[in-house]
Amino acid sequence: MINYSVIIPVYNSSSTIVGLTSRLANFFNTRNESFELILVDDGSSDNSWKTIEEVKKKCSFNLRGIKLNKNYGQHNATLCGITHSSGNLIITIDDDLQFPPEEIAKLIDCYTQTQADIIYGIPNVKQHSAIRNVGTTYIKLTSDQPKGGSSFRLIKKSICDEITKNHHGNFLFLDTIFTWYTNNIETIAVNHEIRKSGKSGYSYKKLIYLYFDILINYSALPLRIMTYGGLISSLITFIFWLRFIYKKLIHNVPLGYTSLIVSILFSTSLILLCLGIIGQYLYKLYQIQNKKPTYSIQKVLK
Repeated sequence: MINYSVIIPVYNSSSTIVGLTSRLANFFNTRNESFELILVDDGSSDNSWKTIEEVKKKCSFNLRGIKLNKNYGQHNATLCGITHSSGNLIITIDDDLQFPPEEIAKLIDCYTQTQADIIYGIPNVKQHSAIRNVGTTYIKLTSDQPKGGSSFRLIKKSICDEITKNHHGNFLFLDTIFTWYTNNIETIAVNHEIRKSGKSGYSYKKLIYLYFDILINYSALPLRIMTYGGLISSLITFIFWLRFIYKKLIHNVPLGYTSLIVSILFSTSLILLCLGIIGQYLYKLYQIQNKKPTYSIQKVLK
């Protein structure tokens, strides 16, 4: 039985794959632990898949490469790797070497001490752009992550089995899904280094789409805003209505064309906004109903 399965979603990272896999192999060999590496090429446009094939030919350890038909996103690619894993414990790590592979020792030590279902490696100092750091705070506020989340984690196989069995939607945010199955989550501080080569697969546009998808798929916040906003605006409108009626009856003041137009435009814009939010929720349900795939595999290297 394999002790550890290391899942690495790969996107345009041909320059770091060799170094990453070499350091991971050295780490586990030094500890004399059985392990497997699973690299999931998430629709890369560079030579990442060729690099994975070359590493596979030369390596003396258990490495599996999975090539997806297109870019499905980091969490979907991670789920694909988890589905094909066989280790007792699953470790996920990014492909950019910002989380040093040697920091896995801290995850393992924390698991040994706590026996938690999930261990997150939380950076001491995040070497990310400002928008990504703000996004992390946003995700924590809009989703059910009391202890925060990270792509550097150790997970029990039993938790992963539940997720692979029950979740097949086209959009996944694993850190929120994990909290649906367990509260036994721990965090440990780890080093986070500056990216030495390449650039993040998350452009500003992708980050905005990601944050929006999380808000719609894993939060009822927009619906709550609609509910409470509608209640508050109704109360305010009722107060203004009483005021206008009072002026009309007591002082015979005309209501006025401007106030009428402003009221109509304001209420109409609120209605359109609410319909747009509802439409987004209905669209997500439509995608689930049509069983849009979580990922599609083109090739597997065993």
